[in-house]
Amino acid sequence: MGNREMEELIPLVNRLQDAFSALGQSCLLELPQIAVVGGQSAGKSSVLENFVGRDFLPRGSGIVTRRPLVLQLVNSKAEYAEFLHCKGKKFTDFDEVRHEIEAETDRVTGVNKGISSIPINLRVYSPHVLNLTLIDLPGITKVPVGDQPADIEHQIREMIMQFITRENCLILAVTPANTDLANSDALKLAKDVDPQGLRTIGVITKLDLMDEGTDARDVLENKLLPLRRGYVGVVNRSQKDIDGKKDIKAAMLAERKFFLSHPAYRHIADRMGTPHLQKVLNQQLTNHIRDTLPSFRSKLQGQLLSIEHEVEAYRNFKPEDPTRKTKALLQMVQQFAVDFEKRIEGSGDQVDTLELSGGAKINRIFHERFPFEIVKMEFNEKELRREISYAIKNIHGIRTGLFTPDMAFEAIVKKQIVKLKGPSLKSVDLVIQELINTVKKCTKKLANFPRLCEETERIVANHIREREGKTKDQVLLLIDIQVSYINTNHEDFIGFANAQQRSSQVHKKNTIGNQVIRKGWLTISNIGIMKGGSKGYWFVLTAESLSWYKDDENQRHQ
Repeated sequence: MGNREMEELIPLVNRLQDAFSALGQSCLLELPQIAVVGGQSAGKSSVLENFVGRDFLPRGSGIVTRRPLVLQLVNSKAEYAEFLHCKGKKFTDFDEVRHEIEAETDRVTGVNKGISSIPINLRVYSPHVLNLTLIDLPGITKVPVGDQPADIEHQIREMIMQFITRENCLILAVTPANTDLANSDALKLAKDVDPQGLRTIGVITKLDLMDEGTDARDVLENKLLPLRRGYVGVVNRSQKDIDGKKDIKAAMLAERKFFLSHPAYRHIADRMGTPHLQKVLNQQLTNHIRDTLPSFRSKLQGQLLSIEHEVEAYRNFKPEDPTRKTKALLQMVQQFAVDFEKRIEGSGDQVDTLELSGGAKINRIFHERFPFEIVKMEFNEKELRREISYAIKNIHGIRTGLFTPDMAFEAIVKKQIVKLKGPSLKSVDLVIQELINTVKKCTKKLANFPRLCEETERIVANHIREREGKTKDQVLLLIDIQVSYINTNHEDFIGFANAQQRSSQVHKKNTIGNQVIRKGWLTISNIGIMKGGSKGYWFVLTAESLSWYKDDENQRHQ
């Protein structure tokens, strides 16, 4: 591949990046790219601005970068910027570029410092840049600010991991030199996904702010925390320089002077600084694209072949053909019915491992929730005894009865059976609610057809509601049946006869248990462990135990 063709690799990937962003998807292809990772105030923005030679990135306290910024640098004679969401509009004033980034960020994330993984695509044309594409990611933070959610650190980490876990992504880990490099958030994340350091490029910033007598020589020489692609040190403008509008070109000269004059970095000055970093990244990205191009091309051809087969199926497609519309409608309704049945029967294609749903939850209502509601019913034994006493006395009236009347028994039992209506109806309500939730989950596949989705959900939910009334009537009827006739001859019913029989069985068992089966003297001899030869014992064997007494001691053993 010639030099000219090599130079065209990065613009080619830029066009693919724009095409995928316009489609709102990545087409399941991992584009070769460089992701910029670092903590807040690590100097990521300053590094990118030094590449361009312009102040164009938002600045401030807290999280400033709240959406990924896909920055495409293109070498050109003219100097201007373009946004993918503002096609045809050229920005020559880079202050306007900053305002547009802030406005586009707020449009998606709001003004409450929230974050979003939807990228902003910015292309900068300039004679001072080399062809390069970088993705500036939000800075790693620990503490929520303002209205930010409590899990903001987790959200940012997840967003960063979405990019750097891809094998085709190089990681530009930016770390300030005035902090402990061993605890660098950027290097930690990079090591999690790239333990061998094959995809990571280290950038050490704020070398001029290190404590006097200390330096980062061992790191920059790739001795302390070695990376396959090495480290590059840079010196950015200070906050005072930025506030004072110090020219970036002057800052670059000051950076060059710093490395040439510092005794620890003088011997590696040619491999330090922003210009060298830009050359390294341009070369690394170009080589990376070249290395990944064969596999990328095969994946792209595979997807193209798959799409061509799909297009072939629609070659004779006529959108206005009523038969095709009817067929498509029937297929979607049929699929909805199949999904609903699978969720209830438990044979779904996708198994939910986070919570119970569908048939499993209904099963739990029947076998756990309903018995729990019954057990939870308040039962006051003292109150029940008083009710029984009042019932018996009221039935006897003025007379003094000798026997317990059946009417008193039925009155008390029926009152207890009626209490089952509450838990039973509550279980019906829970099942109905779960069925409606299942319907809503099944209609998600119809989201591309909002009206069909809404009507399907409404019709099925109404049908379930209609059956709800009939189900409750049936449940109440079953309880009324139990109330209307109490079968005292049932084997589980403990009446007087059964109670008397059980009592006699228990008594008989206790009597047998205490009967002596045999008793007498037992002589044990020729046992080596017993001193004094043979010994005699008086034993008593019953149905439940064996007891014996020594002849010389009044002591019992079992």
